[in-house]
Amino acid sequence: MKTELRELLPLIINDNKLHARWLNTLSLMENTGARKISASEDPEKVTYIVLKHAAEEHRHAFYLKKQIEKVDDNACPTYAGQYLLAPNSSKHYLHQLDVDVCRYLKKQLNLAGSELRFAAYLLVTYAIEVRADELYPVYQEALDKAGSKVNVKSIILEEEGHLEEMIRQLENFSPDWKEHAERAVAMETHLFSKWVGQLNNQVSLTAIL
Repeated sequence: MKTELRELLPLIINDNKLHARWLNTLSLMENTGARKISASEDPEKVTYIVLKHAAEEHRHAFYLKKQIEKVDDNACPTYAGQYLLAPNSSKHYLHQLDVDVCRYLKKQLNLAGSELRFAAYLLVTYAIEVRADELYPVYQEALDKAGSKVNVKSIILEEEGHLEEMIRQLENFSPDWKEHAERAVAMETHLFSKWVGQLNNQVSLTAIL
């Protein structure tokens, strides 16, 4: 998957309109993640780590939105489809992963209610942090090669910390956490592959036009 991204990202970065929409798409996905974390919170038992994580994901969404100004001041005012790349897949990617993980947890661990929501938060977020630890460094590498003013170094540092925090929470969740985490990562990998395919199609179409 890294190879595909390394081929795709320079094409996106070299086109200001595509780059603005790429940043907006990442912002959307960070914002979606933040809202899902908040939705999983227990109103009484929510922890410091969960609050911290939701706040940082919201900040990432804002930071990426601000980075658009370095590419095109007037681009992408909202998350409407015309301002995104692969809009359908981008909007439903996290939701579908959440659905798939919940279905797995119900079947394998017979979880329901708040226990299900928290377990899904752990596994979905772990899978997304594994992905972020791959995606953002590859993106930063492409930005550096292009000499772009955009940078995501601060996000990279925080996402590394998030992954460590998720592992600690998963260790407390289950002695079999690695098995469950691997299943979540496999589900995410399938969805991510479809998303990258749609990105490729859209970027290729733009190049033809």
